[in-house]
Amino acid sequence: MAEVHPLDHLQSRTQPDGTWPSNNTTSEPTPHPNTNVEIEPPDGGYGWVCVVCYFLINAHTWGINASYSVFLAYYLKNNTFPKATYLEYAAVGGLSIGVALGLSPIATSVTRVYGIRVTLLTGVFGTTASLIGASFATEIWHLFLTQGVFFGVGMGFLFVGCAGIIPQWFLKRRGVASGIVAGGSGIGGLMYSLAAHEIIERHGVAWAFRVLAGIQLVVNFACAMFMRDRNQQIGTRNLAFHYPLFKRPEFLLYLAWGVFSMLGYVVLLFSLPDYAASIGLTAKEGAVVGALLSLGTGLGRPVVGYFSDTVGHINMTAWMTFLTGVLCLSVWIVAGQYGSLIVFAISVGIVCGTIWTMVAPIGTEVVGLADLPSGLSIMWIVLVLPATFAEPIGLALRDRAEKNIYLPAQIFTGLMYLVATLCLLYLRAWKIRELDILRKRSSRGEAPGLSTMSIDTPRLHRRMFSWQKV
Repeated sequence: MAEVHPLDHLQSRTQPDGTWPSNNTTSEPTPHPNTNVEIEPPDGGYGWVCVVCYFLINAHTWGINASYSVFLAYYLKNNTFPKATYLEYAAVGGLSIGVALGLSPIATSVTRVYGIRVTLLTGVFGTTASLIGASFATEIWHLFLTQGVFFGVGMGFLFVGCAGIIPQWFLKRRGVASGIVAGGSGIGGLMYSLAAHEIIERHGVAWAFRVLAGIQLVVNFACAMFMRDRNQQIGTRNLAFHYPLFKRPEFLLYLAWGVFSMLGYVVLLFSLPDYAASIGLTAKEGAVVGALLSLGTGLGRPVVGYFSDTVGHINMTAWMTFLTGVLCLSVWIVAGQYGSLIVFAISVGIVCGTIWTMVAPIGTEVVGLADLPSGLSIMWIVLVLPATFAEPIGLALRDRAEKNIYLPAQIFTGLMYLVATLCLLYLRAWKIRELDILRKRSSRGEAPGLSTMSIDTPRLHRRMFSWQKV
């Protein structure tokens, strides 16, 4: 068994009480020595089977959830449930994401006690029951319960069960593997957005739900049977919460990046088809726009993952997040025609969902493999509120007095991505400082360790913009 070089990924970050040991022999705060040996991932092998399975699970959970933009446009246009408000319709899609993320402590605990297969099969049952139930909905609360809560439960168990597996199998190819699996949600969103629109037009909403239920049942069940983790080899803790992580400023920056990214991402994902309708496009054209956004994510996430292995996970994520904000504030605001909106949907789709590609690789950089399940569990819990309420916020920001009623929502979305970029720049400065300390200790023949973040404004700002692969 090979030991990972200390400059790659280290597991142990804090003492059992969550504190950092002090050392007065250096001007930099001295990091805690690494007390755990991390087994080097095989960088392939059966890991590629897991990549394919995770890709398909994403396509048949997050992809189906992305197609809610088509259902939302249909509900708003046809007033399917007469007593429902547009904010209630908007809340359904966000609710499913919020429930999925909020269940992460439970799903993590189930994985620890019963193993990954039980977790994944529970998710398959939940998504199937929810879609079948939604096909019989006659009131808005039925939709909340089925397409919102129950689908979120199923998606949460499937998602959380898989989320930490890819970093266990890959090291040098971690970015590209994560990009491939994250691209599954985009490809699934493309397929299901187009398919849902056609089924709704020809056979109605009820049969659209039933067809989706049957397809995802077959695919997700098969994938659940083939997925395999390496928890025993690595010694993964699988704790729902590892509270000492909250004492680390770099982990808080990691969470903040997730919150602001999610606020922008959900508004963008669910608003484009309705925005298309607001500028006079047809429902079919709106569905195509939503599908092309998903196509962009499906094509872009593997590319982002591939290049992140070369230039650094944090570097690549910061650039993509910044570019998304710029596209929203420049291109989306002036995209008043079908052609320009298609260009925007594809281009922003390539970069807007980088959080789903990089959340696990960056989480590994911040907390290490052993604490990654706990770190991700905390991240999912923190993302519940922004995921649930982002789209209602976006719709509430619409100003019908403006020619472009979505202008306030567009500005809001762009600003959220720019703030997320700032969080990543500060996180980048911490990572560069950490690597500098590790090099110094290695050159002196001392035991490797990691640093916590310190407030040193001049050095911090220099590290934010200095070139280094992180």
